[in-house]
Amino acid sequence: MATLTMLRKSTPVGGRGATTGALALAIVLTVFASQVGRAQTFNVIHNFTGGRDGATPYAGLTVDKAGSLYGTAYNGGTGYGSVYKLQHKGAGWTFNPLYSFAGGTDGANPWARVIFGPDGVLYGTTLFGGSADGTGTLFKLRPQPRACTSALCPWAKTLICNFAQGQCDGALPRGDLLFDQTGNLYGTNGGGAGIVYQLKPSGGGWTDNILYAFSGPDGAYPNSGVIFDSAGNVYGTAYGGGPFTYGAVFQLVSSAGWAQNLIYSFRNLDDGGYPAAGLIFDQAGNLYGASSNGGTGGGGTIFELSPGVGGTWTFTVLYSFAGGYQCGPWGALVMDTVGNLYGTTACDGKYGFGDVFELSPGSGGWTYTNLYDFTGGTDGANPISNVLLHPNGKLYGTASAGGSQGLGAVWEIAP
Repeated sequence: MATLTMLRKSTPVGGRGATTGALALAIVLTVFASQVGRAQTFNVIHNFTGGRDGATPYAGLTVDKAGSLYGTAYNGGTGYGSVYKLQHKGAGWTFNPLYSFAGGTDGANPWARVIFGPDGVLYGTTLFGGSADGTGTLFKLRPQPRACTSALCPWAKTLICNFAQGQCDGALPRGDLLFDQTGNLYGTNGGGAGIVYQLKPSGGGWTDNILYAFSGPDGAYPNSGVIFDSAGNVYGTAYGGGPFTYGAVFQLVSSAGWAQNLIYSFRNLDDGGYPAAGLIFDQAGNLYGASSNGGTGGGGTIFELSPGVGGTWTFTVLYSFAGGYQCGPWGALVMDTVGNLYGTTACDGKYGFGDVFELSPGSGGWTYTNLYDFTGGTDGANPISNVLLHPNGKLYGTASAGGSQGLGAVWEIAP
């Protein structure tokens, strides 16, 4: 398996790809009801210490109906990572560790976000641990059945399955999970060349199905999650493989079984390469994504794929970053209601420790605006997660390093 190694100001950039034909509105459409303007204030709302709160948060955040934030830390806790909650109280945030992984059969090192299922329960994965070969777990978390009377209120964890042991297929889950409207759960695994899988609720348990297994020339290492269109077709990125070995964007079409279409293969790094980030749709059916490497600046790209006649797609690079190897976005973009895109870079920006950016459409093309440059100090460093657009109009995310203890931070940008 390929190893994912960690480690500008407002500028008009290339033209917007034409939209010919249209996909119906995506079932999972990452367009939010709040629009964020130019950022004014950056704040760290939690510094990870490596104790019960965890350390090294690679994943982004999830928000509940009350506005509380949920996330995972890859390390720390009892030693193998944690799940946490941040609840807004007064002028600040209260941090509550919900669960610490013990390693071994309990699971270890959650890489991806936790998400809420249709039952209101948190679902997530660990990259390692579980069964004897330690290739990851899928779990759910819910509050304890009895009212919490202590300052710390841990949640109860239920193991859904261990990967690569006949319970769930594949191994080494990195991408975010996703539910469809009927309650089926979807994810990706990177073991071997990688798979896309589906779990169907069945008799109080789950039935596992492999939707597609990659072989290399058709893509490899689908390290991000997947999204749907309204017809139930599945879309995602493959970090590597493809005809030119620089990764690909794929579609899975359901008919008698599942058939794969490579709707774009990165060719020569001028167009980007190694897309670690997932995809989003806009309301017109255009796809948006990012590559961690390549482009004319060598530090990754933001791209658009517009659907055309007969299943064709038009690929357009919207912006090229100037950072170094794999310094571009690792997390999926997010879009507000007027079409502005937001994201993070892993090690681009003024100080080389990553930044938060906005890309805005206009009649003359797209305008790139740097919202914040991480310095690598107490403000954090190397954000590889997506940005969350909160209902309160602010941006939230994580930095995998830096902060007051050098173990990562959760940050907030207020317009």
